[in-house]
Amino acid sequence: MPRITPQTELDQLLALIAAQADGMGIDAIAQSQGHRLTRRTLQRRLALLVEQGRIQMLGEARAVRYLRVLQNIKAASSSQQGQTTQAFAEVYVPTSPQGEEIKAYVRQPRAMRPPVGYRLTFLEQYHPNHTAYLPQGLRDQLHAMGTARAEQTPAGTFARDMLNRLLIDLSWASSQLEGNTYSRLDTERLIEFGQATEGKDALETQMILNHKQAIEYLVLDPAHAQVTPDCIVALHAFLSDGLMADPTAVGRLRCRAVEIGGSVYLPVALPQRLEELFGIVIQMAAEIDDPFEQAFFLMVHLPYLQPFEDVNKRTSRLAANIPLIRHNLCPLSFIDVPQQAYVDAMIGVYELNRIELLRDVFVWA
Repeated sequence: MPRITPQTELDQLLALIAAQADGMGIDAIAQSQGHRLTRRTLQRRLALLVEQGRIQMLGEARAVRYLRVLQNIKAASSSQQGQTTQAFAEVYVPTSPQGEEIKAYVRQPRAMRPPVGYRLTFLEQYHPNHTAYLPQGLRDQLHAMGTARAEQTPAGTFARDMLNRLLIDLSWASSQLEGNTYSRLDTERLIEFGQATEGKDALETQMILNHKQAIEYLVLDPAHAQVTPDCIVALHAFLSDGLMADPTAVGRLRCRAVEIGGSVYLPVALPQRLEELFGIVIQMAAEIDDPFEQAFFLMVHLPYLQPFEDVNKRTSRLAANIPLIRHNLCPLSFIDVPQQAYVDAMIGVYELNRIELLRDVFVWA
């Protein structure tokens, strides 16, 4: 009678594979386990995980790699995170070992984290289409999951087809990441019927409506959805309308120094330098061929530069959808992304110039 593989052994094998965003070949897996299993036994266990839908195979013959299946990350990581999650009663995204390091650092008191300024080397180390924040295997998975239409379909077709749902989901989720207390149902009523919820701050209502206008700007006319300085500034103008302490700062690069709440990071202060760097960041983003890599680059470097007095992260989240809309890929709505995980990830970028925790958030989104 064949031996039944204990679930704990499969979980351990899955955890080993899940820790590598780019996947692992069978030789690397065997080496990591100290060759304690025969090759045939290891192949059987990998095949079982594939059959269960917990991992997938990419490539052929000796080039085969095994990767985690993204939609099952939460279940796969529960055995690793169980005690930590219970101890803190905190909703968080499944986190890589590198992401856990960043999380531990940014959770320290501010007094223990030395002040840092803008580091140009962080940007200079990135070379479009040669550097990759998202490993190839991960990008392959995202493309497989996100493809919605044939390539010959006109740009923006998929986003237009699902516009109403995108308006509600993205407006609600992105606003929630900024502390907005509107529920999804409240957001739906506001967007579809113009009914503001009683007892809500007028600024919260304005934030939701601003998202609606910005999304419509990108989706209703595909010519608008471009990675250009004009498009990014326009998104900021829509998203910040009526929300800026200085109304003249709406849709305009900032002319003064700013600080980041909860962080020891000090962004560039000189307006001329800021304008120059803004142009460089957008140009570099525009040169990136892969839409998911392009989206993630914008989520990293727009907030890091802080080109506007406020509403930088919101602008980056909408900008990240530009390449997805243009390539008819499923857009990012950021549904179920915990606010604290996103905040921790951004502080990791600001203070450490490390993107792994934000990548965990991006993958979960």
